[in-house]
Amino acid sequence: EAYPNPFNPVAEMKLALSDNGHTSIKVFNLMGQEIETIHDGFMNAGYHQISWNAENVPSGVYVVKVVQDNNMTSQKVMLMK
Repeated sequence: EAYPNPFNPVAEMKLALSDNGHTSIKVFNLMGQEIETIHDGFMNAGYHQISWNAENVPSGVYVVKVVQDNNMTSQKVMLMK
């Protein structure tokens, strides 16, 4: 869950993980190109708050994708400058 959405230039994302494990949080544009890796490593189960500072990214719609083992979720976010 990203807040605020639309945002400028920082989006806060609340993340609830049910298991410990390797977790990847990446941002993609609508053409599927990876824009940025927010996190790529081990995360414990529980609640986390992650920030994405998109100061150097142009305005537009992006997809934040979270992958942990066999679980995946994504959310569209809109950056408005």
